[in-house]
Amino acid sequence: MQPTSHPTPTPASGPDTIYLTEKVVSGGWGLARDESGVILIRGALPGERVRAEVRSGKGVRQGRVTEVLTSSPDRVSGSSLPTTDLAHASYPAQLRYKREFVVEALTRIAKLSGHRVEETVPSPAQLGYRSGAQYLVTPQGLAYRERRAHSPRLIESDPLIAPFVAELLDRLDVSQLAPAQEIAVRGSFLTGEMVAALIGPGEPRAYLRAADHLMDLGAAGVSLAAPAGKRFSAGVRLIAGESSVPERFGDVILPVSAVGFSQVNPAAAGLAYRQVAELAGQGSHAADLYGGAGAIARHLTGSFEQVTVLDSSAEALTRGRQAAGEAGIRNITFQQGAAEDLEELSAEVIVVDPPRAGLDPAVRDHIQASTADRLVYVSCDPATWARDVGDLVGRGWRLGRTVPHDFYPQTSHVEVVSVLER
Repeated sequence: MQPTSHPTPTPASGPDTIYLTEKVVSGGWGLARDESGVILIRGALPGERVRAEVRSGKGVRQGRVTEVLTSSPDRVSGSSLPTTDLAHASYPAQLRYKREFVVEALTRIAKLSGHRVEETVPSPAQLGYRSGAQYLVTPQGLAYRERRAHSPRLIESDPLIAPFVAELLDRLDVSQLAPAQEIAVRGSFLTGEMVAALIGPGEPRAYLRAADHLMDLGAAGVSLAAPAGKRFSAGVRLIAGESSVPERFGDVILPVSAVGFSQVNPAAAGLAYRQVAELAGQGSHAADLYGGAGAIARHLTGSFEQVTVLDSSAEALTRGRQAAGEAGIRNITFQQGAAEDLEELSAEVIVVDPPRAGLDPAVRDHIQASTADRLVYVSCDPATWARDVGDLVGRGWRLGRTVPHDFYPQTSHVEVVSVLER
């Protein structure tokens, strides 16, 4: 059954109401309509007739599938974890949907209809690709925070986690982790090593038993982080062993930790970073804003005389400097600071890989005032990327190649690698 753009309206929603899904939209929701307007239905695929239970409330109504009456040929049996919101679709379908998310954002938000968006670059692995994760510690076991629920959801298995990381987690005795409230783990596909971070109140001595337990299970190191609203912002202390392990991202090996940001699908990220280097070209100076430990910037050092990394995280910059020094890379500089606080930006090429919120207006102003004539924009959110692209195009930039990348199979997340020139 093919999707239609305007299905016949159906009665007011209830547990037995039938809906026809038009398409999948950002967030992995199936979009349907009734006489009252749009409904977003979790678990529905394009062209499907489903029964759904829909919650009333402010804004766009949301619901979940209770029964699939007419199934899409793209439907498969998949995980129902909170993180796997597209696992019920075949992988080729997931790649199509993710490209469509980018096309829709460009059309609806950036007002750039007709721009060519390339096919989504698939992840080298569809399962077992995550080298890191963070879980709640409960008396019953490790758990996720369930969507729109106050109670945690216990994890029996996580198909996205790398097998060597999952093996350690399976052997965990949560009673040994007290008084930790959460645990973060990070492994290396390169070496098979792992580090962990316990999150909880109190002094390190209260966590020595937990650290010993993790080290006995094979962890290379254990750190302690105090609970904080912003992840790991209240300080981190090493309790035992090493704070990081080496990992390969494309052409670069960098140390990764359980408390610092780095992509958890390094094989997929490496493909994107190589493409960034291709789009950046070559020249005398490239600046990498939000550059972290330099995973992208290090891919530019062979094509530019000087590369500058700017990031607000001292932890990431320290890892980056250490790795660059050990690799003998001399034409890269690591600078601490916020991108929005830049006063002057002199570079031929600027690379940005901002957080989900996208570029602050001040950063867009700095880019506009800079000497750069090329901007390579890596984004984890098509909506904020499209907002920024629309603004920059309005200032005279031209959008060039636009390539979605799949870092997170079985989920609705999509990365975008694009280039703008003026």
